[in-house]
Amino acid sequence: MARDRLRIGFVGAGGIVRQRHGPGLRQIPDVELVGVANRSQASSERAARELGIGRVYPDWRALVQSDEVDVVWIGTHPSTHRELSVAALEAGKHVFCQARVAPDYGSAKAMWEAAERSDRTTMLCPPPHYMRGDRVVRALLADGFVGQPYNVVVRSYSAAYADPQTPRHWRQQREVSGYNTLDVGMMIEVMHRWLGYARRVTAIEQTVFPTRPTADGGQGPVERPDTLSAIAELENGALATMAWSGLARHAAEGNSFEIYGSDGTIRYLYASDTILAGKASDDGLREVPIPADQAREWTVEADFVEGVREGRRSVEPSFWDGLKYIEMTEAIFRSAETGRPVEMPFEELEGRKG
Repeated sequence: MARDRLRIGFVGAGGIVRQRHGPGLRQIPDVELVGVANRSQASSERAARELGIGRVYPDWRALVQSDEVDVVWIGTHPSTHRELSVAALEAGKHVFCQARVAPDYGSAKAMWEAAERSDRTTMLCPPPHYMRGDRVVRALLADGFVGQPYNVVVRSYSAAYADPQTPRHWRQQREVSGYNTLDVGMMIEVMHRWLGYARRVTAIEQTVFPTRPTADGGQGPVERPDTLSAIAELENGALATMAWSGLARHAAEGNSFEIYGSDGTIRYLYASDTILAGKASDDGLREVPIPADQAREWTVEADFVEGVREGRRSVEPSFWDGLKYIEMTEAIFRSAETGRPVEMPFEELEGRKG
């Protein structure tokens, strides 16, 4: 396919857009950054100067409706993703949406349904977690290395909220982030990619520091938990044990994704991008190299542009992928709130499914 000039407009130009997406897009031939609409005129003008964009739109609606924009690149908070994505798709634009997909299942479903009605390309920003060795793990699983999966163990600990004087982050405000908490959705997206969906989940959560300093010098409520654990039964029969914490000091080296099966084991150590694997007959686990031609880099900008130019309706992770990870995220918190297991899927959906 011949390369056509692709004109991109940004709605929300925060840190990741200015530091990563904008510069990344500038490296791709025949891509033009044509406009920006931030929360205020002043912030839009600052972002335009930093990104070298010539036009500032008065609001996001003007950008979405502009004939000068082919792609709407959404870099706003999850609470806005539904309205922006649906409007952009209905205006005939391609849509790239920053993770996390949406605040809740209903919003993500509306996004997916809008994508189903459209012939435009859509993509969510993928998590960088476990990306480098993703192809190697997928190949091992596809070849039946572990046999029947029995247990999946995921640990994602950090010290992001260990200090009670750390200011409240927008991700800790339910009206902004919704059910999204820590990197729950990101770990679920990885699990879905490698092992498939869950059919039932039970969870418990805890908020150790119920208030935190706010920008105005006061204290604000923390509305997303500091730590949580979940146990899920997967559709493939395996039992998944998943634990997250923002209170764990010196824990990063222990973060891992482990798969135990009838015929073998795979352990992926997050901090070092090390894959260890062993068959049931082996003496132990041995490192599995990640060949240079199999290493998956975080090339989200190029991946999306390639998808648009090839005429694909979605690029991984798709809006369907996002719908499924927010479904399980919401199920985790429904369980934590009620003290009872929650079944999935919430409803049967027909369609392209990504």
